[in-house]
Amino acid sequence: MGNVLIIEDDAAIHSLIKETLEQRGFCTLSAYSGTEGKLLFEQNEVDLILLDLMLPGINGEQFLQEIRSSSSVPVIVISARNDQQSKLELLTSGADDYIVKPFDVKELLARMDIQLRHASTTKAAAPHDTEIRYHNITVNTETREVKLNDQTLHLTGREYAILLLLLEHPHKVFSRANIYESVWNEPFMDSEKTINTHISNLRNKLHSDDTSYIKTVWGIGFKFD
Repeated sequence: MGNVLIIEDDAAIHSLIKETLEQRGFCTLSAYSGTEGKLLFEQNEVDLILLDLMLPGINGEQFLQEIRSSSSVPVIVISARNDQQSKLELLTSGADDYIVKPFDVKELLARMDIQLRHASTTKAAAPHDTEIRYHNITVNTETREVKLNDQTLHLTGREYAILLLLLEHPHKVFSRANIYESVWNEPFMDSEKTINTHISNLRNKLHSDDTSYIKTVWGIGFKFD
């Protein structure tokens, strides 16, 4: 089923998540601080991370920032913060999903399944040719390494998935709904700002020599050109 790293300092919530996942066949790793979570992440093969924000040691935001410099492992934030701004900030800085406490364990399991299926699909996207080249951009679909002019780019999981989607269909125009439903694996519902933010961040990282690879097709969406 996969290895899940649980980083949560509330003992009751941690125990609930751990018992639920292990009953469903997951292997779990337990951390009660951001510092401990980072150490376990570096020492183990991890398929998905469940991350609280208010943690002793390294907090959730710092943990996310540090691992995103080298990994695109799916991260689901579980937090008591329920304001829209906090959600958007976490999603644009590297989280793949966001669940507000208190939560339903069935919803958590469903969201985990979406992230694990998406990660599995991405890894299997190019079984015979593990490298995609487009002008000065190189993507290794096995290691998920992205380079621009031979310089490694640090992309979030969502940014990588959007880039791969556009690269595999150059010149094809994708609407915001197309992108959201392909990358998030969820129905597109009032998610225009989320897509715009991710596209903007990805454009900034791909910008080189006054070249912007992602073009806006006004009134329709985006394409790689």
